[in-house]
Amino acid sequence: MKPKVRLGLIGYGAIGRQIEAAGLEDIELTAVLVKRPRNEGRLTHQPDRFFAHTFDAVAECAGHDAVRAYGQRVLEGGADFLVTSVGAFTDTSLFDNLLAAAKANGRRLILPSAGIGALDILSSAAVGGLDSVTVTVRKDPSAWKGTVAETLVDLDALKTPHTVFDGPVREGARLYPQNVNISAAAAIAGLGLDRTRVVIVADPTISTHIVELEAIGAFGRFTFREDVAVSEENRKTGKLVAMAMVKSVRQLASTLVVAA
Repeated sequence: MKPKVRLGLIGYGAIGRQIEAAGLEDIELTAVLVKRPRNEGRLTHQPDRFFAHTFDAVAECAGHDAVRAYGQRVLEGGADFLVTSVGAFTDTSLFDNLLAAAKANGRRLILPSAGIGALDILSSAAVGGLDSVTVTVRKDPSAWKGTVAETLVDLDALKTPHTVFDGPVREGARLYPQNVNISAAAAIAGLGLDRTRVVIVADPTISTHIVELEAIGAFGRFTFREDVAVSEENRKTGKLVAMAMVKSVRQLASTLVVAA
């Protein structure tokens, strides 16, 4: 019998709790690092207590600050690092440092598909060369509360869709760190953070999250569109994100891996 994959979680919100609830075969949830003071069962708010455990992989579900604070420690501790907050890598030095740490320690920096599909097609198309990639993210105005969008438009008064950003992913993902991590994942899979365009729309006519991806290159052209239900716990994210993370964690120990 093969040993179980020892998993650590950083963050215990909608995504972390769904990973735990999934009860994945051949995955042992060893410890969970949380923000608020708590030391009970697997949960701890003390980083040293968390990192006293031995992990095969650690999944980050807590935001950009968690990637910056703990990414290198995860990799240097001998674990693979699964990152949901891919927008943190708009910081090139952080990305380069974590790649170097992964290489030096024989581990992997894993960017799960999380809230966006078609990354397999996009990364395949990048092999032959891409000319353009555009990611359009539409969410209802409530999803943009607490962001820079509030300084650009009266979100509560919107009656028609309003574009709050149109430009390079590097800038868009930095300005909207909780909302468009998917665009950073698409950028890293394809043309890069500076050449991939992201269009961010506050749309009062929808109650779901709509993401569209268009790519053109030597392979031809493809478009992808998803229309996903919103998480009840966090309107900035879709239900699909937690489901996709369960899939990615499960594949750490799976005999059969589909769409790796």
